[in-house]
Order: sequence, then C-alpha cells, then structure tokens
Amino acid sequence: MFHGSMVALITPMTTDGAIDEQGLEALVAFHLENGTDAIVAVGTTGESPTLSYQEHRHVVKRVIDLVSGRIPVIAGTGSNSTAEAIEMTRWALEDGADAALLVAPYYNKPTQEGLYQHYRAIAEAVAIPQILYNVPGRTVSDILPETVERLAHITNIVGIKEASGNVMRAREIAACCGERLALYSGEDITTLPVMLEAGGRGTISVTANVAPRLMHEMCAAALAGDVEQATALNERLVPLHKALFLEPNPTPTKWALHRMGYCAGGIRLPLLPLSEAQQPRVLEALRHAGINVN
Repeated sequence: MFHGSMVALITPMTTDGAIDEQGLEALVAFHLENGTDAIVAVGTTGESPTLSYQEHRHVVKRVIDLVSGRIPVIAGTGSNSTAEAIEMTRWALEDGADAALLVAPYYNKPTQEGLYQHYRAIAEAVAIPQILYNVPGRTVSDILPETVERLAHITNIVGIKEASGNVMRAREIAACCGERLALYSGEDITTLPVMLEAGGRGTISVTANVAPRLMHEMCAAALAGDVEQATALNERLVPLHKALFLEPNPTPTKWALHRMGYCAGGIRLPLLPLSEAQQPRVLEALRHAGINVN
C-alpha cells in the first residue's frame, strides 16, 4: 500500500517555538519536487509530545491540504493513552489522511497482551489503514514478533515501522507475517539491509528530511533489486544517517534544514538547538551527500 522513502517530517518552528507556516509550505514543496514517496506528519520526529492537540491536528490538516493528493499523507496519532490515540486517529480519518502511524505506548510499559489490546481497540474503532511503530529505545515498550503476527490478522493494520535497529528482528517479523504486513525500516542506518535482507518495502526516514532525492532513489533501487546502485547511493547517505542522531532527534535535522534555508530552525524545550561542537560534523555529512548549505 505504501512504499519507498517516507519522510518523518519535522514540524518547522520559529525561534520562539511557534509553528513556522512558511517553513511548512516550503518543506512540503521540497518533498513533492524531490520524489518523496509519502509524508508522515506529526510523528515523533515532528515533536508530537510538545505540540498541543490543536497544533497537532492543524499541522496534519495543513500537510494534507498542501499535498493535495499527490502522495500519501500518514498522520502520527500514537499515544500512551488508548482513548487519546483513538481520538487522534479519528481526526486523521476525518481530515483526509491516507493512514495513521501509531507509536507503541511509552512509559506505562504494557504487557504484550496490553499492546495487542491497545492496537486492536484503535483498529476496531477507526477504519483507516494503520501502521504500528516499534521503537523500544525511546518507549521502553517492545512489540515482539509474536504480537506483531497477531496484529497482522487485523484487516486495517497494514504495516510496521520497526525501529529497534536490529535487522534480525526485521527478518523475524517478515518470516511470521509474510505478505500480510508491510515492513518498513524505522532507523535510517538499517534501511538498506532491512529492504535487501528482510523484504522491507521502504523506510520512514529522518534522513529524508534533508536528502529526499537520494533517499527516494536509494529505496527505488533497492525495491527494483539493483543492489549495486542502492549500495552506492547508501554510501553517500551513511554519514548523514549517523550525523542526524549526534544529538536527540530532531535537533540536528532542524539545524540542517535551517542552514539549507527551508525553515527558521526553532525547537521546543526540553530539546535544545544543536550544540556548536556538533555543527561541523553535520555540515561535513551534508556536504558528503552533495547537499548545498549556507
């Protein structure tokens, strides 16, 4: 249903933390012009924890309007409250999103049965395609392959963003779910091995924020089975995959996009702007990928 390079879009902000509306327009245009295959609006890279509900819904709706049906828009609607996740997923359906991305409940540490019941409740409440999002390093909540396999039997659960960073885990999910569930890499550094070794359909990517054309071309080559081309493109991207996580995401990415001239570069507490010490490393990675910076 969804494939290729799907950007986990940052939410551009002014230096005082307000939504940067002009920046949002510029970023969506940037992705439409450079081959991004889908946009994830207000996922965790979009700083969903620090946006109000009103801001969250506004940004999703604005992205949908700007895209105007040219590529899919996937709304981030996850929460550690099942009721809140249902409400935000209903907003996504009402506002015209093509799917919802639901991060595993964070902090409350549900059991595997609790995770199953959480996702089942959302899927049964809202008839929109839904993508699971497993990122145990952030949530301390790991959706195990056997739970993913159970959820794959629910019709409108269509994929999983697997961000454990473990390619073996991706292989396990592919083995137990087969064609019933699309597998996407959730860590840029594992995108190519997940696609080539575990049958992944693409990536939900941070790196695509700053290198949309390269990420699109790399994923397209991998999907086409052109290992040589995909590997060559990935070699240009690997330094970026690393540099954009030198400080907590999306800190380096927002700084990079500001230097590229696409947004004001603001970020909300408790995150801080990129430290001066790390700026040269991000610049070097951008230049290695052939990206012009001011």
